[in-house]
Amino acid sequence: MMKNNQEPPARDAIGRLAQEFNKLPGIGPKSAQRITFYLLRASAEQARELADSITTLKEKIALCSVCYNVTEHDPCPICASGQRDAGLICIVEQPQDIVAIEHTGVYKGLYHVLHGALSPAEGVGADDIRIRELTDRLKDGTVREVILATNTNLEGEQTAMYLSRVIEPLGIRVTRLARGLPYGTELEYADDVTLTRAIEGRQEF
Repeated sequence: MMKNNQEPPARDAIGRLAQEFNKLPGIGPKSAQRITFYLLRASAEQARELADSITTLKEKIALCSVCYNVTEHDPCPICASGQRDAGLICIVEQPQDIVAIEHTGVYKGLYHVLHGALSPAEGVGADDIRIRELTDRLKDGTVREVILATNTNLEGEQTAMYLSRVIEPLGIRVTRLARGLPYGTELEYADDVTLTRAIEGRQEF
């Protein structure tokens, strides 16, 4: 007989997986439970495909040594492409921001991913994101314009202002995405039309 303080092994497995899903952004306890029971009803092959996809993601995806985007190949396809404008670098906070901008089809330059934004309140300073790597890229004189595409919230604005002070002495034009993006908007959630107008209407910073 099972002791009172022990749960059935199946319930342990269900609870554990639901707890892991609940840690994901945007997944609440009820959604985590629904996903867990969906997988429980799914075929073993489908469950294995999901597990294999997650394992492959962690094993094969790394950071591009040039722009710090996520990639399976170094340098990433964007940096390696001879069709991109090497004189133009768009600075974003996260890799998913590149996906949003690329989806518009209007931007043909390169990128630099900071992997965060300045946030003194949370102890995130210039040494905690990829700012030094950016300044190293700008030293060879190839880049003529840097587009600041950080998010339009407090941290993004602080980061943009800091970067402008660092970059402008290098004699490089610094622009900011146009104000078609409402304050507080995260780039990855902006629609294509808004992003296109923001890129095409970028302003001197």
